Amino acid sequence: MMMVGVFFAVFSLKGFMIPNHFLDGGVTGISLLFHELYHINFSLLLVGINILFFIPAYKYVGKLFAIRSLIAVCFLAAGVEFIAFDPITTDRLLIAIFGGCFIGLGMGLVIRSGAAIDGFEVLAVFTTRKVGFSMSEVILFFNSIIFLTAANEFGINTAMYATITYFTALKMADYVVDGIEEYISLTIISRESDRVKSLLVNRFGKGITVYKGERGYLPGSFHEKTDCDVIVTIVTRLELLNIHHEINKIDEKAFMYTHKIKETKGGIIKQKGGH
Repeated sequence: MMMVGVFFAVFSLKGFMIPNHFLDGGVTGISLLFHELYHINFSLLLVGINILFFIPAYKYVGKLFAIRSLIAVCFLAAGVEFIAFDPITTDRLLIAIFGGCFIGLGMGLVIRSGAAIDGFEVLAVFTTRKVGFSMSEVILFFNSIIFLTAANEFGINTAMYATITYFTALKMADYVVDGIEEYISLTIISRESDRVKSLLVNRFGKGITVYKGERGYLPGSFHEKTDCDVIVTIVTRLELLNIHHEINKIDEKAFMYTHKIKETKGGIIKQKGGH
């Protein structure tokens, strides 16, 4: 998975971005910027700048992650140096969109393999602990510096296209990391809790957790309350609509809410298809 991700990143850089003097965000963007300004070898910049971020990652994030990431970056640098692709297009908008898609696809696959090809995420982790902003806000702040520098050196159009490339890559990477079967926590409160529990377990093969709670406390009848079961389960995005539909058949007034989760481990997550 790491090698496939590196290949897509190389394809984006050599087929879209480098031949057309395009920029991106993150360490890749810094390397491209210095390459364009000072004509320093891009591959050397990519490895050298990323090492600065992977050194603290080795200590604070994990030895295996840092080593895998360094290997991935070295393969990326070697691919950029020795693999040749003819420029796919010279249309700036197509370069921004498809170049961003392919490098985002590569980044997402590398992340799923347990590594990274851009040290900005490591920087964001440490900065977030110090200043209290979210990781996305920190990454956006540092990328804004890159884009402002690009605007000053190469013009506002170059900076705006770089912004499109960055956000396209970010969305693609998020989609690849989360996957089409993104996990969602579903919470249900229903008068027909026993039937809902049976539906989730026996019909959909889900594991459930049941909290004992109280419902009521409404305006005008604050002191009226009843015991209830709060049912929690983990579903995928593809399953959610069907489960909502079936629960509504049992109880049209069932209260349901969802929130996204990043990772699950253990328990029953989903049924595996038979052969």
